[in-house]
Formats: sequence, structure tokens, C-alpha cells
Amino acid sequence: MGFLAKYIRKYWKSFSLAVLFLTFEAISDLMMPTIMAKIIDVGVAGRDLEYVLKMGGLMLLITLFGAIAASTRSIIASNVSQSFGSELRSDLYKKIQTLSFKNIDRFERASLITRLTNDVTQVQVFANGLMRIFVKSPLLAIGGLIMATRLNLHLSVVLIVVVPIVAIFIILNLRLGFPMFSKVQKALDRVNGVMREYLSGVRVVKAFNRFDVEVNKFEKTNDDFKKQSIAATRLMAVFSPAIMLTVNLGIVAVLWIGGFGVTNGNVQVGHIIAFINYMTQILFSLMMISMVFNMFVRAKTSTVRISEVFVQEDDLTWKDEKEEAPIGQGKIEFDHVSFSYEGTSGDPVLKDINLTILPGETVGIIGSTGSGKSTLVGLIPRFYDVSAGSIKVDGEEIHLVDPKRLREKIAFVPQKNILFTGSVEENIKWGKEDASMEEVEKAAEIAGAHDFIASSPEGYQTRIGQGGVNFSGGQKQRISIARALIKNPKILILDDSTSAVDVTTEAGIKAGLKKYAKGLTCLLIAQRITSIIDADKIVVMDHGEIAGVGKHEELIRDCKVYQEIYQSQVGKEVAL
Repeated sequence: MGFLAKYIRKYWKSFSLAVLFLTFEAISDLMMPTIMAKIIDVGVAGRDLEYVLKMGGLMLLITLFGAIAASTRSIIASNVSQSFGSELRSDLYKKIQTLSFKNIDRFERASLITRLTNDVTQVQVFANGLMRIFVKSPLLAIGGLIMATRLNLHLSVVLIVVVPIVAIFIILNLRLGFPMFSKVQKALDRVNGVMREYLSGVRVVKAFNRFDVEVNKFEKTNDDFKKQSIAATRLMAVFSPAIMLTVNLGIVAVLWIGGFGVTNGNVQVGHIIAFINYMTQILFSLMMISMVFNMFVRAKTSTVRISEVFVQEDDLTWKDEKEEAPIGQGKIEFDHVSFSYEGTSGDPVLKDINLTILPGETVGIIGSTGSGKSTLVGLIPRFYDVSAGSIKVDGEEIHLVDPKRLREKIAFVPQKNILFTGSVEENIKWGKEDASMEEVEKAAEIAGAHDFIASSPEGYQTRIGQGGVNFSGGQKQRISIARALIKNPKILILDDSTSAVDVTTEAGIKAGLKKYAKGLTCLLIAQRITSIIDADKIVVMDHGEIAGVGKHEELIRDCKVYQEIYQSQVGKEVAL
């Protein structure tokens, strides 16, 4: 939980100021029963109206002072807690941004969302409560004990019995509650996971009319969350009535002992009333302390979960001292590269890959599903680090290069095209923030996107819905390609990025790339053999290994895997 040190250093002065005003508020509350006892025992008993009015005026002044302190404390507490929560959420988001894929893969996506929202809110609410009722309660409890003891030592015997019993209840509350609320947060993760999965695949659900399946899945997860929450709340609910019963029995004991004292003349009536008031304050305080521990248990659980993200260290290390990416020519060398994903067993995803891609080459990569095509190209921008061997880009071993500098020369269009909320122009400018409109249109033309963008009513200012829902798969692919091209990279990686466009459009994109991409190293992953048949070099992947490298004519003659792919695609087309 060391990540909290930063916020403690930043906000401790404001926090302390809020606690100071909270202390003034508590002192005001603690003075009331004693003044009331004096009014009864001196003013009322002695029929001294002037004394009653004087002490009554003092009570009003103290009440006003307490109200001003409470208002000031409330304003400071709200500002501090909201600023703290906002900054913590922002820092957590930035931390997630800095993590490698390997780090992020250790968490469920839904869990990260829960940590960014619910967990941060729990910690923020607890911080706010500390400056409001949470610190006031111990002050009232301790102050009430001191004032009650000073008021009447005989009646204080009751407190000697009551306070230890209540302390035992609070300790049990803390010890039993933490594991329960940890399970509640994990159950909430699962609820968020099911919701996220449904919203991501809502079109598939509708297409297959599987609403009942999804509803049953959600209800089962939601029911588990309900059960965990009820179990935790039920456990917590036992302690508050137990504390209240203990203190109320103490009040009954005070009345009983005090009654004998008044009869014997040893105790004044005002003292009994004041003592009961202090017992009531102590009861309220102990109830609040019990609630504080409930909130603390939740906040502690959330803090641990947030800390798990903050303690993650980016697995990508480097010894790079250069600040700018050299011009380079886009040469890529794989030297005995093997790779396995963390936590998996069995054969590596990639096995002993040796491959050289020359500057300016257009290289097609083809293979069956699961052959390692996407993993191979994902290693070049250091999305993951190799398990064995090395990769060089322009003669530099990439594990020694700052990933930011490496990625400056690489443009990547992933298999799943993601567009961000905003205009088409803004999405294309993701590749180059300061690009001119002329550059945007040129990149769109090469990607085959200009015509459909220009024909829309708002053109390049057309707003994109979440995830690009208002565009077809092929249109999203072409906008994504334009976003990569505007970056003017030395290496362009297209991971099956033309699978959703027709053959004519794909041919147009390839022709535009040839014209634009002179000197550009281009890697094309494709499912269709026709997409890479004219590449300078074709790499055939099979079960994580390179089954063949060469031009189409060479592979059709010498590579059995390539022959099978060709027969399965072109052969059937010919038969038709």
C-alpha cells in the first residue's frame, strides 16, 4: 500500500486542518452534558433563573461555534476527498497505460474496470469519512469517557465493564469482515465481466437469439454476488445490535446505581442526566466506530486490489540512451526466436524462428489459424518480449531499445480494428497528431477510404460511435489502415487487415501501398492466398514454425503446407 504515501504527502495539511475543525466540533458536543448538569443542579435546584439564562446563552454560543466548525470541516473534507479520488483514479489509469501486455494479461479486463471505479470509490469514501464522522467518533468516545469519569467516579464503574466488551465486538468485526468483503469484490468483478462480454458480443447474441442463455449466465453471476453481499452484510449486522445492547444495558445500570445514589444523597440528579448523555454519546460513537471498521474492511480490500496494479513493474526493460528514433531502413532479423505466453504449458507458440526481412520488402505471412502469425509480428513492436533468441530492427536488438523509440518507426494495424469515439479525421490523426488535412485525405485515398468518407453528409467530421458501430467491418479496416499510413512509418504491419474488404478494394489498397510505400517494409498477414501471392517474399507458418519462405512459384513447388493452402482455396474456386 505504499502508493498511498504520495497522496498523504500532498493532502496531509488539508486533512489535518479538517481534523482540527472536527476536533472543535467534538469538543462543543462534549461540553453540552456538563453545562446541562450545572443548569439542573445549580440553576434549577437553586431556582436561580439568572444562572439558567447565563448558562443557556453559553450553550447557544458553543452550539454556534460547533456549527461553524462542522461546516468548515465539511467543505475541506469534500474538496480533499474528491481531489484525492480523482487523482488516484487518474494515476491508476496512467499506470495501466504503462504496463506491457504481459502485465495486463495477469488481470481480467473487468477486474481492472472494477478497480478503476468501485475500488477507488471505496477508498475515496473512507478518506472522506475519516475527515467527517470517522475521526469524530473516537474523539467523542474518549472524550465522553473522560468527562463521565470526571463527573462521577462511582458511576464510571459501568464503563469499565462496557468498554472492553464493545472492543471485543469491534475486533471480531474486523477479523471476520475482511475475507468476506474480499469475496464480495471478486464477485463484483465477475458481474462486470459478464456484462462486458455481453455488451461486446451483443450482435452475436441477437443473431443467434441467445438472450435466455445470456440472461441465465448473468442471473447466476448476479445471484452469486447477491449471496456474497448478503453473507458479508449479515455478518456485519450482528455486531451493531450487539454493541447497542451492551451500551443500553450500561445505561440501565447507570440509572439503577444512580437511583440508589440520589436516594442516599450521594449523587445529584444533574450528574445522572449528564452521565446518561455521555453514555448516549459513547453509544453513538461506538456504533459509528463499528461502521468505521466495516468501511475500513471494504476500503482495505479495495486498497489491496489497487495496490496489486501499482506494484506491477513493466516487464519491458532496456538500456537505451538515445532519445530519438534513427532514420533506419526497416530491416528486421529474427535469430532463433522462441516464445511462450506466461502461465501456459506445452510447446512454445513460436519455435526457433530464423527470418530476415530486408528494407523495402513486402512480405506476406500465411498459415492456418493458431499457427503463430499474429504472435510473430506482435514481437516486433515489443508487445511481448521473446522467450529465447533475439530480434533486431535496423541492426539494434529490440530488447535494448526503448519501446517508445522503437514504435515511432512502426505502424501496426491489428486484427481487431478499433476506432475511438470522435470524428473520422480525429481517428486518422491518431497516427500523426499535427497532420494537415491534405495528409489525412492522402492517407485515406491510399487506404481506399476517401470515397466513402467524402460521400457521407459530414465527410471527415462524421462522428464515430463507440467502437465504430456506425461503420462496416471493411470501412473500419480502411480507416485503421489510413491511421497507420499517415504516421509515415518505416515498417508497416497489417495483421489480416483487409479480410473484410472485397478483392477489388483490396487490390486498390495494395496498388496504393506499392505507389506510396517505396522503401517501406511491409508485413501482410492474410488468410486469403490471393492477398499475398505477389509479395516479394511469403513466409508460411505451421504450428509455430516456419514451414517455408520464398516467392509464390517457389513455395507452390517446394512447400507442402503452402500447396495444401493453395489447393484448399484456389482449387475449390477453379472447381466452381
